[in-house]
Amino acid sequence: MSKTDPIADLLTRIRNAHLSKHDRLDVPTSKLKAEICRILKEQGLIKNFRTLEAQPSAKLRIFLRYGDDGAPAITHLQRVSRPGRRVYRGADSIRPVLNGLGLGIISTSQGLLTDSQARERQLGGEVVCEVW
Repeated sequence: MSKTDPIADLLTRIRNAHLSKHDRLDVPTSKLKAEICRILKEQGLIKNFRTLEAQPSAKLRIFLRYGDDGAPAITHLQRVSRPGRRVYRGADSIRPVLNGLGLGIISTSQGLLTDSQARERQLGGEVVCEVW
């Protein structure tokens, strides 16, 4: 069995849970996944998340958000920088995602930031994913 990209796995599980209209989903936890969930919660794209100390390994439980009409809050999740092709941007070359309607998650020297926070702080870094 080959190792997969854990961030791509997280994004795919969220995408699949939305397609199946699930209220929540559990994924294996990591600090990076928890930070991605923190940003998604701050931006109002998921309801909440919490860490479950289950045996044999901890899980991250993510509560998904839907609109009044049942449409998912997240319509598009895309991994940009992959293990086989890393994508880095300087502070001046980070562009708004979907003309500011979307959200880019950037891994910087100050931790994970949204694309707008990275531009504000004049920080570049690895473009982890794009969400809208």
